[in-house]
Amino acid sequence: MGPLQGVKVIELAGIGPGPMCAMLLADLGATVLRIDRPAAEELALSRPLRTNLLLRSRETLSLDLKNPAGRDLVLKLVEQADVLTEGFRPGVTERLGLGPQDCFQRNEKLVYGRMTGWGQDGPLAQAAGHDLNYIALTGALHAIGPRGGPPVPPLNLVADFGGGALYLAFGICAALLDARRSGRGQVVDATMLDGVASLMTAFSGMLASGVNTTTRGTNTLDGGAYFYQVYECADSEYISLAPIEPKFHAELIARLGLDPVDFVQADRAGWQAAREKLAAVIRTRTRAEWAAALEGTDVCFAPVLSLPEAAAHPHNRARGTFVEVDGIVQSGPAPRFSRTVPDTPTPPRKPNPDAALAAWLTPAEIDALRAEEVIG
Repeated sequence: MGPLQGVKVIELAGIGPGPMCAMLLADLGATVLRIDRPAAEELALSRPLRTNLLLRSRETLSLDLKNPAGRDLVLKLVEQADVLTEGFRPGVTERLGLGPQDCFQRNEKLVYGRMTGWGQDGPLAQAAGHDLNYIALTGALHAIGPRGGPPVPPLNLVADFGGGALYLAFGICAALLDARRSGRGQVVDATMLDGVASLMTAFSGMLASGVNTTTRGTNTLDGGAYFYQVYECADSEYISLAPIEPKFHAELIARLGLDPVDFVQADRAGWQAAREKLAAVIRTRTRAEWAAALEGTDVCFAPVLSLPEAAAHPHNRARGTFVEVDGIVQSGPAPRFSRTVPDTPTPPRKPNPDAALAAWLTPAEIDALRAEEVIG
């Protein structure tokens, strides 16, 4: 099930945002075939395959793309694919004979999704990089961190998974809609750099209006405001408070029995003093006590939970936000759909040519490939 049921995707294996994009498509019902290097299985042994959750819900085929027979098999599969994704440096798939034009000659309706860090062109196109570098060059990293302190890496959520995987998946779905209307596919050129720049759009407007400054830790959403902040509790655990709107702010002050005169949102000069007073109050109770007092109210509250704690929280349990698959607790498919409800994800699987190619080739064709030693 899922809204992408019937969509067939070839994933030329990569790391980070590429697998995440393929997982998102598979979660929503697409038939995804991951084509990995023969040596990749040995490299994956550094940790249990079942814990590599970005590889869930799809089959894997080990294939040597530098071998003409391996390339020809991919091109044969392209003929019935709706989408191909790749995350190599610019020019690599062209040199392999699997570039966009090679594939379009076999299937003019194909959506060819490309994932890079810096882009297909530009001075840095061929340079290596990672999430931290891409958010550094877009202004995002500069904006994250405490006042007077260094920028803080926000895991690799922003470029790899936000600006990369999500934008590639969105671009692919948009291109699929166009291909069904026009009968023609196209290249989706998704870069983590461009995606992060897009994610920063609202903040560009805030800076232009003077609402924000370029000094970390002085703005409403970067930890500068006492009313959008994380506070330590009596048990050294933390809670989050974010009553930005005046009516929610007023409710927080009233519930805590504080003097509104000491907590004026518009008074930036008083933010530090207000934060210190609020911090002193929060330190008088444990996280659980604050949750009992504030959770479910309009003060914009949530306890700061670890991943295991998050999976056990009553709200997440009620919604089924997390699922357990093969003994591993993980996120369920997102977003939700009212009619085409996605299936529960399936565990990452070892390469299995027969299972991987069952949706693409006949048993006789698979046997012929094995006889020719194209597949194991």
